[in-house]
Amino acid sequence: MFIGEYKHNLDDKGRLAVPAKFRNALREGAVVTKGLDNCLFLYSFDEWKKEAEKFSKLPINQSKARAFARHMLAGAMEVEFDKQGRITLPEYLRKFAGLTKKAVVTGVFDRLEIWDAEVWDKYKTNSDADSVEIAEALGEFGV
Repeated sequence: MFIGEYKHNLDDKGRLAVPAKFRNALREGAVVTKGLDNCLFLYSFDEWKKEAEKFSKLPINQSKARAFARHMLAGAMEVEFDKQGRITLPEYLRKFAGLTKKAVVTGVFDRLEIWDAEVWDKYKTNSDADSVEIAEALGEFGV
């Protein structure tokens, strides 16, 4: 399970150090893709296979299902770790997430999210302010 928030810098080549505590869970391979809310999702290869299976079951005759599958699958890329525990984020994904120099890696149960630090700070400020309202809305899901 991935949890926590970690600040890291991207180098000029688009390499990002993944927190050491997560590397073991990703040692069999990882996939990075466009996420939601202007961040990237990083999955272990095993979790990615589960997600991709869900996308394959979406009804092809519904435009929103096709669009979401394209969003998640067409932008996906397998990544490898270098000796320093870094992954290289392709330019098109860095551009999608607005990643500049400072990034935040957050653990969100079955995936990591990679955020531009400024975008994360704004998102977190807004969601923290709305946390009671969000919790009430999720009550129907047993949260």
